[in-house]
Amino acid sequence: MLIDIGANLTHDAFDSDLDEVLARARAAGVQQLVVTGASIADSEKAVELAISKGNLFATAGIHPHHADETNRVTINRLRELAAHDRVIAVGETGLDFFRHFTSRTVQISSFEEHIELAAETGLPIFLHERDAHPTLAEILSARRHVVTRAVVHCFTGNRDALHAYLDLDCYIGITGWICDERRGTHLLELVQDIPRNRLMLETDAPYLMPRTLSPKPKTRRNEPQYLTAVCETVAKCLGMDYAEVATLTSDNAREFFGLPAA
Repeated sequence: MLIDIGANLTHDAFDSDLDEVLARARAAGVQQLVVTGASIADSEKAVELAISKGNLFATAGIHPHHADETNRVTINRLRELAAHDRVIAVGETGLDFFRHFTSRTVQISSFEEHIELAAETGLPIFLHERDAHPTLAEILSARRHVVTRAVVHCFTGNRDALHAYLDLDCYIGITGWICDERRGTHLLELVQDIPRNRLMLETDAPYLMPRTLSPKPKTRRNEPQYLTAVCETVAKCLGMDYAEVATLTSDNAREFFGLPAA
């Protein structure tokens, strides 16, 4: 069994065939999925999906791209969503200094609000970081003691960033980036540095289609069913069997998020 800890199933790419997408995921062995909330609207939709589909769970948060949405009203709405038993983490939140859709100051303020909400609710925090190390690590370090658990999802950074997050007792989410021979080859070695009990897998669908898939899908849309390709690549890197990595990462996800047995 596999658990996809981050899939953007509220994306309009899945509007027409979500049930078929979920059926293909189950057939591939992906039995539980965490739907990422990246804005207020996305978080509300993620919760609705989690309520209607028994194997889905949700996060509730505001992605740094939408950090200018963060205010007293929206944080109160996230607090309401976080009280639902299908919401298992605060986020997606963090810093993105790659695209700068919102200013660094606004992103940092939003991130700090999410940290406080995670501390208040006792939920894990689901982190996004791109080109924002060491700033994110420095901010998290100052408040890490108030957060129960933290995962840096879709990790793509360098060795210094990885070890900074590991030193903060963060879990690490690996996506199809590790399957990309153009920009992800450094992860083939770095994944070996991740303690086995802090490694989790995700697709970040509909983004980051694993480039190791053969034959190549007709569409460029990534789906949770392709988490198998991520697991295969990670297993090769670690010198482990596919089934061992699937079990290991699923056990980690279940413990981290407090998921029930599938």
